[in-house]
Amino acid sequence: MTATDTQPYEQRARRRARGGPLREAVGLLLLPLPLLVAVAPAAFAGGGTRRWFGRGDGQRAEAQAAKDAAAAAFYELDTAQRDLRISIETITAVDNSPRAGRAAEEYQGFIRRIDEVSQGYITAVDAHDLDRDDLDGAAAGRARADLTRAREELERTKADLDRFGQGLGPLLAAAETQLARLAPAVERARQALLAASNALDAVRAKGLKADGLAARLAALAPELTKLNEGAGRHGVQETIRRADEVLRQAEEVRAEAERLPERAAEIDKRLVSLRTRAQAISTRAGQVDPVLSELRRRYSAACWQDLQRVPEQAADSVAQAETKLREAQQARDEQRWADATSRLATVRALLDTTNDAVSAAGDRLRRLDAVSFDRQQEVDRTRFAVRDAQRLAMTGRSTPDPRHARPLDDAVARLDRAVDGLEGRHPDWWHFLTETEAVRETAARVVREIREERGGAGG
Repeated sequence: MTATDTQPYEQRARRRARGGPLREAVGLLLLPLPLLVAVAPAAFAGGGTRRWFGRGDGQRAEAQAAKDAAAAAFYELDTAQRDLRISIETITAVDNSPRAGRAAEEYQGFIRRIDEVSQGYITAVDAHDLDRDDLDGAAAGRARADLTRAREELERTKADLDRFGQGLGPLLAAAETQLARLAPAVERARQALLAASNALDAVRAKGLKADGLAARLAALAPELTKLNEGAGRHGVQETIRRADEVLRQAEEVRAEAERLPERAAEIDKRLVSLRTRAQAISTRAGQVDPVLSELRRRYSAACWQDLQRVPEQAADSVAQAETKLREAQQARDEQRWADATSRLATVRALLDTTNDAVSAAGDRLRRLDAVSFDRQQEVDRTRFAVRDAQRLAMTGRSTPDPRHARPLDDAVARLDRAVDGLEGRHPDWWHFLTETEAVRETAARVVREIREERGGAGG
């Protein structure tokens, strides 16, 4: 046993010991049993020391054995109590739950109980001087009885303390897990902040400002200060939570900083691409007027009147796109990346809409020419779609489900009306095309519904 290990026992013994010989005796009792056995012969042999023979030697030896056993029990209880104190401190440092609070309160109750039984042990030791030459058998017997009772109380208390400690297993395991996470979590957060700072430095070296990212990184400085203050001030769970959040934000800054050169190059590429596309659409928009003239010359107004404003709308949309392109270029030059990206998205949407409108005029003329030349192909295509849906509706049935039969019957009638509407000198071919397309969509919808009802089977 080291000097540090024996200090608690020496302090307790010295507070309660009376006279010099008792100090020596208690000091011996505080030694580990093997060392006590080794020291005993030297302490009591030769040199005018006390004799261990004569009347009552057996009772004296039994009393001394009881004293030794009580000392060992005292040592074991104190060791168990110190180990348990570390466990309780670990739990309360991490866990603020009611269960952990109850455990801490119960531990304090054990501390009071340990103090009581320890005091009983010290009192028993102080009350009996087993080294007296005139120690008789009766005194030795009383000493043995008192020391045995003290030992039994110490052992009972230790057994209860051990059971209490075993019950703390889940709480202690969870707390140790949290503590094991603490240092690595804080270190990861610090390394993430360093990596983000290095990434920003590399970006700036390439002439990119990244002011927004720098501001976000600077905002994490107070959190780093709190991490450096440690869990002793802010608590283990809160420190781990803060470390995880700092890690997440720092990694986001680093990733965006590393991607910034690529993002700048991507914006430059999109600027060039959209400028080229705007010019191409502007050129195509200039070809809409001849297409409209052809539509007016060959077909009724119902076939082309919804396209009348396409040239004007296309020119306006292209002008808006070019304005947004200039704004995007300015934002790119000023390294306002989010603004540049937003304006480029607007340009793309404008050009998509304009392209569809410009394409619609040419598509209309081609479709009208095709159907006016051979209407039967469109009719056959539509009737085939309806018949295919009707066959599926009849599969496995003697009569179709009205929910499917009714829309298909209506679709057949609608197709017949569309065909009949082509009679006359100037048929509305566009109406015919929109009606056949609607009939095919009805047939396709019925097919989807039937297959969904049959669990996705192919019919």
